[in-house]
Amino acid sequence: MWNGDGNERAWLALILAAFVVLGVVYALTTPPFEASDELWHYPMVRHLAEGNPLPVQDPENVGPWKQEASQPPLYYYLAAALTFWIDASDMPQVRWLNPHVNNGVITPDGNINLAVHDPAASRWRGALLAVTVVRLASVLLSLGTVYLTYRIGRAAAPERPELALGAAALNAFTPMFLFISGAVNNDNLAVPLTSAGVWWMLRAMQRAQQGQAATRGDWLLLGAIVGAAALTKEGTLALLPLAGGTVFMVAWQTGGQAATLRGLGRTLLRALGRFLWVALPALLIAGWWYWRNVQLYGDWLGWNAFLAVLGQRAHPASLAQLWDERWGFLLSYWGLFGGVNVPMDDWIYVAFNVILAAGVAGFVVYFSQTLRRFHKQQAAVARGKGPLGYLLAFTAQQFPLVLCLLLSAAVIYGVIQWATVTWSSQGRLVFTAISPLNVLLALGLAGWLPRRWARSLLVIVGGFFFVAAAAAPFAWIRPAYTPVFADADATLAHPANLDFGGQMRLISYEVEKMELFPGDSLEVRLLWQAQQPMTRTWSVFVHLHDPVLDAPIAQRDMYPGQGLAATPLLRPGQRLLDRYVIQVPAAAVAPAELALNVGLYDYASGERLRLSDGGDAGTLATLALQPRPGSVPNALNVNFENEITLVGFEMSSRRAAPGALIVMTLYWQAAKPLTRDYKFFVQVLGDENRRWAAADITATPGTTEWTAGALQSIGFPLAFDAATPADVYPVIAGIYWQEADGSLQRLQTITAEGRLTDDFVTLTSVRVLPAIPTGD
Repeated sequence: MWNGDGNERAWLALILAAFVVLGVVYALTTPPFEASDELWHYPMVRHLAEGNPLPVQDPENVGPWKQEASQPPLYYYLAAALTFWIDASDMPQVRWLNPHVNNGVITPDGNINLAVHDPAASRWRGALLAVTVVRLASVLLSLGTVYLTYRIGRAAAPERPELALGAAALNAFTPMFLFISGAVNNDNLAVPLTSAGVWWMLRAMQRAQQGQAATRGDWLLLGAIVGAAALTKEGTLALLPLAGGTVFMVAWQTGGQAATLRGLGRTLLRALGRFLWVALPALLIAGWWYWRNVQLYGDWLGWNAFLAVLGQRAHPASLAQLWDERWGFLLSYWGLFGGVNVPMDDWIYVAFNVILAAGVAGFVVYFSQTLRRFHKQQAAVARGKGPLGYLLAFTAQQFPLVLCLLLSAAVIYGVIQWATVTWSSQGRLVFTAISPLNVLLALGLAGWLPRRWARSLLVIVGGFFFVAAAAAPFAWIRPAYTPVFADADATLAHPANLDFGGQMRLISYEVEKMELFPGDSLEVRLLWQAQQPMTRTWSVFVHLHDPVLDAPIAQRDMYPGQGLAATPLLRPGQRLLDRYVIQVPAAAVAPAELALNVGLYDYASGERLRLSDGGDAGTLATLALQPRPGSVPNALNVNFENEITLVGFEMSSRRAAPGALIVMTLYWQAAKPLTRDYKFFVQVLGDENRRWAAADITATPGTTEWTAGALQSIGFPLAFDAATPADVYPVIAGIYWQEADGSLQRLQTITAEGRLTDDFVTLTSVRVLPAIPTGD
């Protein structure tokens, strides 16, 4: 692979150059505002570039930056300094939001674009130019990360340069890292600062082992790096305690390597004095931000304000639940583009995961070999100093390895804590530790192998990473945002010929099937043609309309062209063959006859585009919704924490007048002998969870007397408030119990994959009719 330092430098230069080229490709290929959270990161940059003060988070008025106003601001200030000279007053126009986007959801029918993109808009002026400038600058920042990964790898295995180069290549060619690097995202400053902090700590320890004491300037610079990182992203805060540990180990290394309690106490006192030179610049640089959080939000991290805007899980996730989310977590580490909804092919993720599994297994071997070598080399000396001396001696000798492990563990722990309360179980959030993680991965893959085999393996693995990374912009990212127009002679099986206001015409359609079951998906294909230039942005709706409720029970709404071709961008005569996948609720009431309705409406006003005959929707077909097989009506399988299963339900009526009474019957089965007497509830909810009808029932006999598997039915009388407004309302059901302290606790539902979700289940809906006026 190389025969000396010259070849090593050449390989490193090649990796760095390839990273820059790919980073620029990602930056220019990904449409503006389609990179992870860029839609909200850039408004922060523009706000500061215009000379405005930092915004204060207000959940009632979140601003275009949304939760990103809770992020430390250093990256935004630097990006603002780069772009203040650009007139970005056109941001409201070019940042054209898609209100129907399936953000964070991989869909079978598109609609993944966070924004609408005018093909006539130029990337090289206005707000789009500013976004491009910040993206390209971010690529250069991430170049520093790749280089620092190499330096950290060199420190971890000084005699094995192939491992450092391998770690740099793994870092450089991870597709998701390239994607984030080519985006407006504060990770692009937080990650190189974290890597720089790790490298500076390793440098201080290496100099100590060579008999060179770290200077005050060394510690001040480390503190400046830690402070800058803390002023960029809170996920870097682990650097501060690790810096403290480094100061202690340097003091121990240069102070006689004491192992007695008295000697360690003296070492600790020396270390505390030196640590002040680290803490002082860190506090001066970043302390004001955390004090501002205390003053504004009563929380030094500002998490309460962040969560108030971002939202959170209904209940904290357990470790078991997070483990069930591991596939999505790993997808977003390797490469899940756009709004974490544009995937690569599954086999690529499988290959990446196999490499990761091999690296983890190999690291166990590598670490075992390292321990055995240390024991043979140092056991006699270290054993004389006791277990603590042994541990300190190992930490000193393998300081790069220990530091990489500690930082990786701290970042992963932080992400786990964050993911327990938010729907943010995303692998890209551990990129703060990407340099140490890739060093550990390279050691695990090849550190335990002979050098010739290690070089060959790293070239193969690094080559695979490079090919996947180079293919992603052209194989998955660009196609996902390119609208596909139909040929002039395209047609579908059934003619429709529906003219919507002379602006859009539905030429023909196809329906996947005419008979459905609850829980099914239905594919509908529609062939549209633009009739004239349009100034209003019309959304397409496809509804499965229930005549009993006089409302849809399932729908799919999006802009034409799978969300990509907003109507003002269409030219007369252009045709779009669009695909819509509608999910029928598992709790849909059957049997029923559902009308397949289609139309267009203005999302902002709700106004529908009228047909030439005056109607506001066209009915394409009537579909039969058949009941699923089962011994009870509307068969279900809703698991409440492996205690009780809801197996079906029925209602005396799904239409009611204000003040009327209807009865809902729920069918239950105990999954096992129960040790609590549970209570059951049904609620009809309006806006802001206003209860218009509700019933709480204690089962008779109590649930502790239920036989596992035996069918139990419970009736719930639902008396509607006389003031209930006419509308359609969802009906929810659930199970709870009362603790000894009087608090009420609900059982959560469990998905088929074993994931805990809500503490209720949504069943059908009820149509409340207008109140009948009474005479005087």
